[in-house]
Parts: sequence; C-alpha cells; structure tokens
Amino acid sequence: MKSLIAIFILFFIVNTTYAQLKQDGAWKKNILEREPIAYQAVREADVFWSKRLWRIIDIREKQNLIFTYPKMLLAEILHTAALNGEITAYDNTVLNGDQFKMELPPEKIGIIGKSIDSMWGLNPITQEPELIISEEKLDYSKIKRFKIKEDWFFNIATSTMEVRIIGIAPLLETYDENGNYLGDETLYWLYYPDLRPVLAKVEAYNAGNNAVRLSWDDIFEARIFASYIYKEDNVYDRNISEYATAMDALFESERIKEKIFNFEHDLWSY
Repeated sequence: MKSLIAIFILFFIVNTTYAQLKQDGAWKKNILEREPIAYQAVREADVFWSKRLWRIIDIREKQNLIFTYPKMLLAEILHTAALNGEITAYDNTVLNGDQFKMELPPEKIGIIGKSIDSMWGLNPITQEPELIISEEKLDYSKIKRFKIKEDWFFNIATSTMEVRIIGIAPLLETYDENGNYLGDETLYWLYYPDLRPVLAKVEAYNAGNNAVRLSWDDIFEARIFASYIYKEDNVYDRNISEYATAMDALFESERIKEKIFNFEHDLWSY
C-alpha cells in the first residue's frame, strides 16, 4: 500500500513538473529575467531648470488601448504587487499623500474596493430560509484612470530635457447605491523608482510586433501613452480644475505642455 502511495506521489510530481516545463510559444520568453535600465545620476548643480507636473492617464483614450489588454491590466499588476509586499503603497488620505510619507500595510490594501452584502435566500439543500453573505473583491474594470507625478528638468551635463516619473496612483470609479457616478477615488500612491523592477518583469502587449519584448517599464520610460496635465506646481498649490473648467482646462493643460517645449526650443539658436 505504501509503495502504491509513493508511486502515485512520484507520478504526480513528475506530471506537475512536466506541465510546468511546457513552452507557451515557438521560443522561450525571458521577460522574467529583465531588469530596468538604471537612471543616470543627476547632480543638483547640473539642473539648470525644472518643473513638477501631475498628469492623468485615461485608458479609454485610443492611444492608451494597450492599458485595456485584459491579460495584463496595469491596475491588477500594481494592486497585486502592493498586496504581496513587492512595493510599498502610501496612504493618499493624509495631507500631501503623494509625498510618500505614510505607508499602507498589506492588510489595509486587501480591503480596498471590497464590499460585503447580505440577503435572505433559500438553502439549496434544506430549502430553509438563511442569510446569504456575498463578498465582492476590487473590480479592476472600474480603474480607468491613473495619476502620474513627474519632474521635468534641463540637464546641462547632457544638454537635454529629461523627465523622471516620481509616483503613480490608480483611481477607482465610485458610485452611489443607485448607480450614479460620484467621481474617482485615489486608492494610494506608489513610488515609481521602487516600482520599476516589478514593471520590468511584466510584459506589455505590443500590437505592432510580438517579437519586440515590451515591458510595462518600457511603456512608461518611452512615454508610450497619452495623458493630460491636471496640475503644475504653483504658489497656490491649485489644480487646473480649480481655476478653469471644460475646454478651458484642456487649453490650460496644452499651454503648460507648450511652455515646456518652447523653453527647451528657445535654449538653442539655429
């Protein structure tokens, strides 16, 4: 009897190992072995000019279609990494939550977006009334926008305008009990430089050529996304929405982008 059990266990292990060795594709993909390209150190003395911006990435825009690929949802990648402790999440409810001051433990991250509902129903076996409790987990399809905090600066050591993403935050759509849209809730902030090793090991969809291995780190570093500015650093610490609305807010966002472009352009003479 013991020998039969041993043979069964061995067969199960061999079978499992064999299943794990199956190669999904014509060649081996080494995305899990990738590491992000380290940033070049920047001296404060080399920063001639700088500007801090906050952006919104809306995945419903056509240029951001890559963010909607169901097998590689960015929201799920970020939330899973925060739950597993691979990256530290920072509380957004505190003052200046995007300054990464108060850490969120995985226990609190685990209850984000969860809801518990109860209703009376019939037990399928006994056919007697009983209280049925249902639990819903975070619905990633309700995360359609992300905040980006970034620094633009002119580096005189390389004579180039550079940009570094500092933080990223997922936004969850919220609704009332009647299904009316209430607005977006910022779940938490993630420090982007610490997040890069996680993103570098997750493949992003490349519609043009599957042989080109794009990671999520490549997407952000190569700026393969569309976004709009909702805030620039200012003396009043105001969002654009606080002094401009509708089309005026979009024009203001474009004006800030053009100001940075013109600043770099005006540094050179032709």
